[in-house]
Amino acid sequence: MTMIRTSGGRLGMLSMAVLALLVAGCGTERPGDDVAAGRPSRSAAATPSAPVDLPCPGESPTSAPPKTAHTASPTAPPTDHYAENHGFRVPIPLHGRNRCQGLAAVARVEHALEPLRRRGDFHPESTRRALIGLGYRNVQSYGDGATGAGFLIDADPLCVEGTITRDATRADAFGGYPDGTDCQPPSGGH
Repeated sequence: MTMIRTSGGRLGMLSMAVLALLVAGCGTERPGDDVAAGRPSRSAAATPSAPVDLPCPGESPTSAPPKTAHTASPTAPPTDHYAENHGFRVPIPLHGRNRCQGLAAVARVEHALEPLRRRGDFHPESTRRALIGLGYRNVQSYGDGATGAGFLIDADPLCVEGTITRDATRADAFGGYPDGTDCQPPSGGH
């Protein structure tokens, strides 16, 4: 049997090298400190700008983009960390061209499901057939068939979910979930 031996000196040297690299990255400069006059601070240069959403076809240029039910906009920082701990459940909003594609998909879906709603046909299979008829392949539908049906469409790069009930047909588009479950709502967090 062959044994590979390492000397304690080599492991100690490796540990010291890693520690030296870690310590070298720590300093007294903080983001936002003015490092040199006339130059933006590191935080100003590294802070990403908010995405700008231009009007999509059919939207007026003066109206603000519609807020979706999934857009989180806390007015005050949470004191109990609930929002922070459940952030994995907040869908990713769509921006740019994907937002326009999402708005168009929502309009197509609602238009296709509205005749079912008017007839009172809330069976999940009817909902699924109508959505597959639009060309979507990855469609899930669920519900009791009596009071309404829900649906989820995975139309990469966007997701469309919604419901059809006696009162309304509702759909919403989003870009998946931050934990990488694509269009499926995540089941757990940290």
